[in-house]
Amino acid sequence: MIQCPRCGIQVTELHPVAPELIAKLQAAGEANLPPQVCAGCISDLRRTLATSSGGILMAQERAKEQHRLQLWKSRVTLIKKARLCMTQKLYSEAAVSYEKYLKILDIVFEIKKGERLKPEAFKDSARTTELTVVASVYWDLMRIYDTHEKYSDRMMNAAKQLAVFIQYTPIYPDIVRKAESFQKTARHPHIVKQFLKLSDKERPRCFIATAAFEDPQSSEVFTLREFRDFTLRNSRWGRKFIAFYYKTSPSIACLLDKQAWLKPAARAFLRLLIKCVS
Repeated sequence: MIQCPRCGIQVTELHPVAPELIAKLQAAGEANLPPQVCAGCISDLRRTLATSSGGILMAQERAKEQHRLQLWKSRVTLIKKARLCMTQKLYSEAAVSYEKYLKILDIVFEIKKGERLKPEAFKDSARTTELTVVASVYWDLMRIYDTHEKYSDRMMNAAKQLAVFIQYTPIYPDIVRKAESFQKTARHPHIVKQFLKLSDKERPRCFIATAAFEDPQSSEVFTLREFRDFTLRNSRWGRKFIAFYYKTSPSIACLLDKQAWLKPAARAFLRLLIKCVS
């Protein structure tokens, strides 16, 4: 009989501990492991490694989440700094802060290299109001990058992103009006024109809701648009419903415009629908 150097039990034979197992256990905090132990200790060491590895992974994940949370909180300071720089006409400093803010969003939402931040990244959180902030950032960047010829590519990128995000925000009409005026004095008017074209193309209409509430910027229209884009588009049947809606809704919207007495009933129905989907 042989005594196991780890547990002290008398056994018939000892088994060598694999070097890779020793290395992993030492990394997990297990020190002074004998080169040979009994079969029971081998099993125990493997369980210890599995438990320790799980704990390490959980700790790493918690640290990663904590880092993301700290970054998310720090974005407010960057936005305040950038806007202060804008008022002081320190455009280079403002651009740096804005780009850092966008980089934080890439990290928080785990945007892969080569991909772009999309409005859908905000759908599963209480951060949808951030869409307006993002749109305003791209608007400022578009104007900042217009100040120099060598930044035309960056200006175009900001214009494309602004066109995507602006449709989900209440500042859509205000930004479009400002862009139409900006186009007359911009160094790169063709980019501003491209933005105006894209912003109209990227903004699918909510025909019935717009006709019923008589205002494409009403809160009810925005709520229904978010439900369409963040919920219905995520399922096969939802996408089929959207296609059916865009095929049939223009005629219903025309009917509402011609028969104005139907609009109160339509508004009541849509508000009830909003309560159901909110």
